[in-house]
Amino acid sequence: MSRSPIQCSVDLTVTGRNLGTLRVPHSVHRSAYGHIPLPIASFVGQKPGPAVLLMAGNHGDEYEGQVILSDLIRTLNPDDICGRLTLLPMANFPAAEAGLRTSPLDSGNLNRSFPGRALGAPTEMIAYYIEHHLIAGMDMVIDLHSGGSSLYCVPFAMTSWVEGNDRNVMRQKVLDALGLPFVLRHGPEADGWYSSSASWRAGAAGFTLELGGGGTVDPVIRQGAQTGILRALAAVGSYTGPIVGDVLAPAYRDFQGEDYVFAQEPGLYEPLVRAGEEIKAGQKVAHIHFPETPGKAPLDVHFDQAGVAMAHRVPARVIRGDCLFHIALNPS
Repeated sequence: MSRSPIQCSVDLTVTGRNLGTLRVPHSVHRSAYGHIPLPIASFVGQKPGPAVLLMAGNHGDEYEGQVILSDLIRTLNPDDICGRLTLLPMANFPAAEAGLRTSPLDSGNLNRSFPGRALGAPTEMIAYYIEHHLIAGMDMVIDLHSGGSSLYCVPFAMTSWVEGNDRNVMRQKVLDALGLPFVLRHGPEADGWYSSSASWRAGAAGFTLELGGGGTVDPVIRQGAQTGILRALAAVGSYTGPIVGDVLAPAYRDFQGEDYVFAQEPGLYEPLVRAGEEIKAGQKVAHIHFPETPGKAPLDVHFDQAGVAMAHRVPARVIRGDCLFHIALNPS
């Protein structure tokens, strides 16, 4: 393993609450010896327990998780933590600071950059540090996402699931505790470029949560998801403190597959289905209109399988290849 040049300003293993930054070297014209400060915090309890990483801001325009982790950093009591809980609220800090999905420094998409490079572009260096210095040794990783600026997601959880895996008991406890309305289980990700792939490679129970989106923060989703995260931490023996509020759903629907609908023509997209709604096989799910061509009929968009829309696109203007829907398939 190569040595990362990123330095942490605080010892994350000291008992109590530790607040600091990860200093990512960034030498540019205006600052020859500068760095990018990624905020980080840890809570280390006096009693033994699991090592858990909560991260958000993997994509900078996904705000729900950043708000949740910021609130937890302010309000958690170290006395309520067993083991070690690490929180990374703005994982791709340049993207999060700019409110963009990808970094304005190198156009890097952090969740398409794992395992990264120790001596690469800023996003590659961040991915390398997260996988090799934060996720390594963790028992559980929860990465908080949403649809960002271009999609709106019904709240759901994703996890890698292979029968007989050593982490399945922990995975199931977390899925039961989160209180999200949908769960999507997918196959192993040994060669993937996602944070969940990094978790799989490290032998941790990894989860990706999709929590709304559309470039805003829904307070109902934020509060319900935060309650669910505390319940999940309690379920795995990481948290013993108070849990206030209701989760978003008393039970979840379980799916084993997924697919996408993409725009085939440029134009103005009109959704006929919203995130969380059922789709029948062959159903018309959208129109694409062509106002620049007077008299031209809209294009009807169909989906050939039955499923549930996990996400729908928010902006109306589309070009070929834009994702219109993320659809869950194969309910169990």
